[in-house]
This record gives sequence, C-alpha cells and structure tokens, in this order.
Amino acid sequence: MATLELRNVNKSYGSGLPDTLKNIQLSIDSGEFLILVGPSGCGKSTLMNCIAGLENITGGEILVDGADISRMSPKDRDIAMVFQSYALYPTMSVRQNIEFGLKIRKVPAAEIDQEVARVAKLLQIEHLLGRKPSQLSGGQQQRVAMGRALARRPKIYLFDEPLSNLDAKLRVEMRTEMKLMHQRLKTTTVYVTHDQIEAMTLGDKVAVMKDGIIQQFGTPSEIYNEPANLFVASFIGSPPMNFIPVKPVREGSQWVAPLDSGHGHLNLALGHTDQDLTGRELILGLRPEQLALAGVGTVVQLPAQVEVTEPTGPDTLVFVTINGTKVCCRVAPDQAPALGAAMAVGFDAGKALLFDAQSGERLAIQSNTPAEPSAGNIAQFKGR
Repeated sequence: MATLELRNVNKSYGSGLPDTLKNIQLSIDSGEFLILVGPSGCGKSTLMNCIAGLENITGGEILVDGADISRMSPKDRDIAMVFQSYALYPTMSVRQNIEFGLKIRKVPAAEIDQEVARVAKLLQIEHLLGRKPSQLSGGQQQRVAMGRALARRPKIYLFDEPLSNLDAKLRVEMRTEMKLMHQRLKTTTVYVTHDQIEAMTLGDKVAVMKDGIIQQFGTPSEIYNEPANLFVASFIGSPPMNFIPVKPVREGSQWVAPLDSGHGHLNLALGHTDQDLTGRELILGLRPEQLALAGVGTVVQLPAQVEVTEPTGPDTLVFVTINGTKVCCRVAPDQAPALGAAMAVGFDAGKALLFDAQSGERLAIQSNTPAEPSAGNIAQFKGR
C-alpha cells in the first residue's frame, strides 16, 4: 500500500498545442480506491499513463509515499496496470501469463507457484490455468489480466476501463468482484472509467474530469449531493439532474424565482442579498428522486400535468413541464399517475441547488425552509 499525490501535473504534446492535462492536483491515502471519471477525450487515460510512466509529464510532480517518481522508468515505479484490451500473450497459457512478470524479476520458482495459486484462487480461475486466451470468454480474460497485475503485489494498481468490453450483466458482476477484491487486498488503486455508475459504486474518492481539468474531487456522496458546477451535476446521476432556468425578480425586500408548469404558478423565495440580480439567469437543479408527488416530506407543491411515463421496474419516471423545461420525477410504481393526469409536484426546497447559468458554478446557498409549506421558500441566496 502507498499514498499517491499529484502536484500541478501538466501534459502537452507540443508547443502551440493546448495542454491535455492542466494543473492536476490529487491526493489519496494508502489503500484508497480513486476513480477518474469523465467523457471520452477528457484526459483520464492520459493521466493514468502518466502515473504509470508510459507517458512523460511536461510539468509538476507525481509522488508515491512522498518520493517523486515523475522521471522514473515504468519498471522502477512498482505500479501494475490493467489495460482495457487486457493485453494477454496469445501463445501463453493462463498460468504463463500470470507468472510472466514474476519470471522477468527472477522471482524463485517456489514463490511464483505460490503467487499463481493465490491469485487463481482469489479470482476463481484455478480451472483455467492450462488454457490459452483464445479459449476464454471476455470475463475470464479480464480476470487473467487482473491476475497478472495482482501477482506482482505492487504499491499501486491502475485499471484503465477494464470492464468496458464486457456485456451489461457481466459488468455488474465484475464490478462487485472488484470491490470485494479491493476490500480484501486494501491496495491503493486508480481506476479510469466513463461510466458514472462504476464511479459511484467503486470509489472511495472520485475525480470528475473535463477538458484535462479536475472539475471536482471528493467522495461519491459529495460529488452527487454537492456538485461543484453544472457539468458535474449533469454527468453524475442517472437519470440526470433536472435543470430549470429561472430569472429572479424582486418581490418586496427579497428576490424570488417564478416557476410555471402551465397548470400552476409558484414564486420561490431566494432570500435577501445585496447583489443586483436583475437580468441574471440562474439554473434550479433538482434530482429526479427529489421530485415526487406532493405529500409528507415535501415543502414546495406545484400543480402540473403528466406528459410521459416510463416504467423501469423498481421506479416509474414521470415527466412534466416547468418553465418550458421537461422535468423528470422518480416515483414508486404503485404511486405513478396516469398519462395526462393532473398531479402536484412536490419537493423539499432545502435540497434544491442553484447554479449560475453563465459560469456554470454552483451558488452557495443556505437552507431557509419555512414551517408553512405554502410559503415555498427555497433558500437564502448568498452569492458565489
């Protein structure tokens, strides 16, 4: 196990070209599972390759246990990597693939046999040791690739989208196995994925990337409940967060955000602020599970009409329109209203988020929910 720290890491592929990685700063403790998540082309695999030493950084430092490894050869970094393509040797058996790295390091034969047996038992591939990669399924090949890395007992494991080639059912199974494996081994791990479900379920810490920049770094709960900006809020969560454009207007001594469903109107109080919000466009953010039929636990109630329903099994997604925007509500199947029915959309105003439409940044707000539900007071606006 080892700590991993990245200090102002930059990567460029030539003068005049924009940096692929821009001032990356991350720090994870020994034994933690770090997820690098983001859309294709955001720089997450490049960052992984830089940690492994497969690509050189053009600025900053990469430290393992406090020692700078930025200029070390990959073979000297004591880091094992599992590639998306598995990269198994086709002419070697499963046993030979797993023990190859140990033989290169001239580990005694008795120790190699012990490590192969340990890894094979851990991954439940004892019966496959004599087979060639062409005789294995995708899931079995993925386990062999993991086994080759596990046999080395490195300080850090790197996984570059190892489940992306598997079918949906097998992905879920292997995701669970990887989490169980990490709980047993407690080895520092960095895992790259574009799948936000994998990010939320596997990681102790999550770094959300876009255009070579870390948009937010924190626990899965922090990323989900307190997204730093519109990009993070939209990327993490399935179905994604609802974004409702609002234009604040002054009402007496405070600002309010009008909400109109076409079947009802409501002014949400934004509280008092010295800032002039005239003409400023804000975005109200609400998770689908925060929107439900008005009732116990809801504060704001807005009449609306059901336009679309999508049964998913455990939930039913109900769509209505607020401020000209299609909004998704997640309700229990036995509570789902009929298509075209009138419903009162309810939500706890204190859990709503506000974003600046121009910058995308989340605004700092303080819950100020009133005792009377009809007041519909969302939060006290505190500015950026």
